[in-house]
Amino acid sequence: MIFVTGTKRSGTSLWMQILIAAGYPYIGAAFPKNWSQSIGSANQKGFFESPFRMGVYYATNPDPKTGEYLAPEPTQKHLVKVFVPGLMRSDLAYIHRVVATIRPWREYVTSLRRLYEMEDEHIASKPSSNSHQTVEMVRLRRGTLHPALEWWRENFDLIYNFAVRKYPFNLVSYRKLLEAPEQIIPPVVRWCGGGAIEQAVACVEKKLNTQKDPAVSDSPLTPKQERIFDEFHEFFYEQRPLTGSFIAKLNDLNEELLPLIKSAQEQTIKAVREAGLEREQKRNKTKQK
Repeated sequence: MIFVTGTKRSGTSLWMQILIAAGYPYIGAAFPKNWSQSIGSANQKGFFESPFRMGVYYATNPDPKTGEYLAPEPTQKHLVKVFVPGLMRSDLAYIHRVVATIRPWREYVTSLRRLYEMEDEHIASKPSSNSHQTVEMVRLRRGTLHPALEWWRENFDLIYNFAVRKYPFNLVSYRKLLEAPEQIIPPVVRWCGGGAIEQAVACVEKKLNTQKDPAVSDSPLTPKQERIFDEFHEFFYEQRPLTGSFIAKLNDLNEELLPLIKSAQEQTIKAVREAGLEREQKRNKTKQK
């Protein structure tokens, strides 16, 4: 399969639209479930997601509900949107190409928070007495990890996974894609196997970037760490290969940030577990009455 990957809000949906316009078949739906009503305004032309967003591996293929199995060879040129954690757990036999995208970390933070606001507003608007409780649970499951650290974790993992497994890989900047689609798209389409390049380029509208250079007032990073985050994106914006010295910086920074990330993950697991126990206790009391 041709995997389209990156963090959330990094341009994965746009790359799906681009490659679909180029003529590639795809797996998924433009608006799964009720997304057109809940978060459709965040991506009016579609998200193109499927259960494979969490990876193409034993838990998703065969389909646990229908038993349908997708073999590697017949689906080699099929597009599938898979987020970074899913890519990491996907069977290598299915990875024909990886088209990856990265967005500046400040834009990611602002865009992700706006998406979560849309989700919360939609859930809270449902005519249900438990809607606020549902919003609280959704927020709990998202966790306490700051979006900047989430950006780091997934983009660092993406580079590391490629370095270890060495699949065909192409990573481009979302900002660069919007600024110069006629420069970025044609080589990617040809690398994937060719297609309708003009139609693919026509998918890009520069107005799509609504979060350019926002400020992040609650950044958990030091000024030095922020500079490394910025440089990380700049390498791909300028289409330069990572240097050995910068990779060493990335590894050192990952060691610094890993304890913060693990602590936030542990807090999330604990909070969700405690909330689940509390709900169970309330249900039991209701039954007793």
